[in-house]
Amino acid sequence: MTRNICIFSLRRLRPSPLLVKHKHRLASNKSYDPLRILFCGSDEFSIASLRALDHARKADTAQVASLDVVCRPEKPVQRHLSSVREVPIAAVARELGLPLHKIDTFTGWTLDVTWVNAHLEKPPTRHEAPINLIVAVSFGLRVPARILGSVKYGGLNVHPSLLPEYVCPRSFLVEALNKAKFYRFPGPAPLHHTLLADRRTTGVTLQTLHPTKMDGGQILAQTPYPGIEHRAKTVTELQALTAQLGADMLIQSLKNAVFVPPIQEVGWYAGNSTSEDFTHATKIGPKERHLDWATWSADEILRRQRVIGPLWNTTKTSIQGNIGEWKEAKRIIWDDGFQRLEEECHLFPAVGQPIIVGLHGPAQKIYIRTCDGNVLVARRFKVEGGATAEAFQAAKRNGLAPIPKGIDTPTQLPHDFLAFHSPLT
Repeated sequence: MTRNICIFSLRRLRPSPLLVKHKHRLASNKSYDPLRILFCGSDEFSIASLRALDHARKADTAQVASLDVVCRPEKPVQRHLSSVREVPIAAVARELGLPLHKIDTFTGWTLDVTWVNAHLEKPPTRHEAPINLIVAVSFGLRVPARILGSVKYGGLNVHPSLLPEYVCPRSFLVEALNKAKFYRFPGPAPLHHTLLADRRTTGVTLQTLHPTKMDGGQILAQTPYPGIEHRAKTVTELQALTAQLGADMLIQSLKNAVFVPPIQEVGWYAGNSTSEDFTHATKIGPKERHLDWATWSADEILRRQRVIGPLWNTTKTSIQGNIGEWKEAKRIIWDDGFQRLEEECHLFPAVGQPIIVGLHGPAQKIYIRTCDGNVLVARRFKVEGGATAEAFQAAKRNGLAPIPKGIDTPTQLPHDFLAFHSPLT
């Protein structure tokens, strides 16, 4: 059966996106076959779209006739890779009774209508027609051109940011597009980079799957510029917001047949971008967690800690606390986190110089001054390869501070405070 509908395509106003408030729509008639979707996903963001598609399948098989799920297989986790963890969407696919395929590469994998595949957990119930649309949401693998070219309607992707995102210049009267600053958040970590950039607006984008580039497709639907305001402080909060926005946009776009040729690109910046205008939302790794006391303000440190988790530094270590008898630098992981010191600090260490205070009292604390004059407080930390410990014990065990031989408890020290050998790097 063929589905006939009427849709509206968005046309961006001229001359400048700065002035765009609403987009006019032009009516056109399109039709498409019942959709047999291969859904590629992984996490909570993609689960929202999968549930929405399954609801659409059950409500109207003329729109969504079938739904198969592809995810990546279990991965070893924990320090010694002693256990495996399954991606969250696998359990949801089983809950919904959907055919589930686990693959770690598309090499050698085909869209065979008989689904002869060693990674298939549950055989699909239909064999009469092939997959005709691929939907990838927070999947982590690029769907190759070979597979995209084998399906009638290609592929779609729900992306959790407004692609590309515009940041207004200091003066609105500056030559708009010529001197404006642009950000784009394509890549594996758009939610993290949205929060790290302290962006208080967000949105979602539906784009086609490009055959050779990640996040390089045509924009088919998008949250109206400049996006919606949000108060999210963590990735989990922002993910919950954008996941539902993305799921709703996907279902509405299927109803509007925006994926059926001829495709109309509707991104607010459609056709006006160059590669120099954008910033890639790279995967969050150790580099992003390496705390830079010389340039990061207290707000920046606390924001990064909240968004990407424990930060780390390196520092000098010595043999039994003896200055001058240096060993290799060790990595300190601030897994217990920082808080801002609200009361006045009477110690004036150098920026990034840890001082353990309260050694003669019931609660030890570590004070570290930031480059903007604030003081952050930590209570515990760990040295890489060890366990999280109180400041004095961790410093003594790893030779981080000048603790004389024979000193076993902090109350044996002559002073109530103790500085590390050197500032953190």
